[in-house]
Amino acid sequence: MDGLPKGLWPPLSLALARAVDQIPAAGALPGGCLYEPKWDGFRLAVFVGKGEVSLWSRQGKNLSRYFPDLVAAAVEQIPPGFVVDGEAVIWSKDRLDFEALQQRMTTSKAKLTALSRDWPAAFAAFDLLASAGHDTRGVPLVGRRELLEALAEGWRTPLSLSPATMDRDLAMTWFDEMPAAGIEGLVIKGAVQTYEGGQRQWLKVKHRDVLDVVCGAVIGSRSQPTVIIAGLPVGGKLRIVGRSSVLSAKVGRELARYLMPPAGAHPWPEEISQGMLDRFSKEKGPVALTLVQPMVVEVSADVAWSGNAFRNSLRYIRARPELEPHKVELPPNLAKSA
Repeated sequence: MDGLPKGLWPPLSLALARAVDQIPAAGALPGGCLYEPKWDGFRLAVFVGKGEVSLWSRQGKNLSRYFPDLVAAAVEQIPPGFVVDGEAVIWSKDRLDFEALQQRMTTSKAKLTALSRDWPAAFAAFDLLASAGHDTRGVPLVGRRELLEALAEGWRTPLSLSPATMDRDLAMTWFDEMPAAGIEGLVIKGAVQTYEGGQRQWLKVKHRDVLDVVCGAVIGSRSQPTVIIAGLPVGGKLRIVGRSSVLSAKVGRELARYLMPPAGAHPWPEEISQGMLDRFSKEKGPVALTLVQPMVVEVSADVAWSGNAFRNSLRYIRARPELEPHKVELPPNLAKSA
């Protein structure tokens, strides 16, 4: 693209983050930690050349045609020679709406203009890879952030600057309060780190809630289950809403003590599609379920909820045989977007 360093022509490997369980201390990364919200959207790099703007995913796919509203905003508000890293999101009723984002990928070109008008996208920028035609990946993060803040000073909706702080107490407040808006957690970066595409140089911590779900089936046998299939009441019916991560052999044996064959008609089939459990899986074949008498189990879940299912695996905590499955309710924060 004219106006950009050749080493920064798309597609480009973007920096990544590895998951950790706790918010790291302020000095855990080089130069101190910079804490940012973890947006629930599509990771995008915006490339602005002379007379050309394109948006690329971290998998190296050109998503420009799906976000004409963001392309138009970049043409108007970002001068040539800049590459901005960030996240595309859609807001609905003061909460991030990942389902609306996914509709962009499946809507016909003829209907995309109307969809963009009714459900406009926004872009939260958090890094700068090129500035005025110069490669800035070798500049420490604090320097890149200063350049990005200067670029974003005059931005208007739908472009915005993602918040960032080196105050761990403030970051912990964000971590506690932002999940109500669909923010998944925090991304933590070292203040003097350079930008290393393709490397998991950052950290991420997801906010997780403990809740009760109904185990109505497992993968594996009742005597040695390997995965729990979780259900919640959605629309008056017990719906499959996700799966657990793989259980260890010990945990599987402990759970097996409570698993019983169905006592009567079961609300779920014995075979479902892989897409019902993991819409991002490349495997689309059928998945065999071992149906069990519905029982309550306690799980830990992050805030990534698609409207009728969890997008990420649940973490099994313990069985709750003393609770009645029919009394399990859809948590209020999930019911708002169900």
